[in-house]
Amino acid sequence: MTTRTARPKSKTRSGKALATKAALGAAALSVLGTIPATAAPQQILAAPYNGACGSGYSVVNSAPVGNGTLYLTYNSSNGMNCAVTTRYNDGTKPWMVVKISQAGDPGWADVDAGYYGGYAGPVYVYGKGHCIDWYGAIDSASMIVLGTNCG
Repeated sequence: MTTRTARPKSKTRSGKALATKAALGAAALSVLGTIPATAAPQQILAAPYNGACGSGYSVVNSAPVGNGTLYLTYNSSNGMNCAVTTRYNDGTKPWMVVKISQAGDPGWADVDAGYYGGYAGPVYVYGKGHCIDWYGAIDSASMIVLGTNCG
């Protein structure tokens, strides 16, 4: 069983963060554009959700990122969304990131980043009545999902 140590959370609320979100989205699209059309499809197995967000949270969306998966969860009793980036732990500790915010927010509401063996996060934002932006990265692979899971 992996023991997690407490780590400081990084909170970002700057005007530059919205431009950063747009740049990350453009970077993700440019990476996708480099995949040759003749590439053979590969089966990507999702790293399982690990329950890191806590009790009451259910997975409402997910996206592949590198050798792992970015998960978005929701807790209907408190209106909170939570995100976590998970990966298959192969004994290494790559750079991992997870970020979350309400769509249109000029910055990320909650961020977790570091060298982790199994997952980054959890990170939280109030989501009831809002669309959500969420981002995850494992080493150089990243995924940004903007304006989803509205409500």
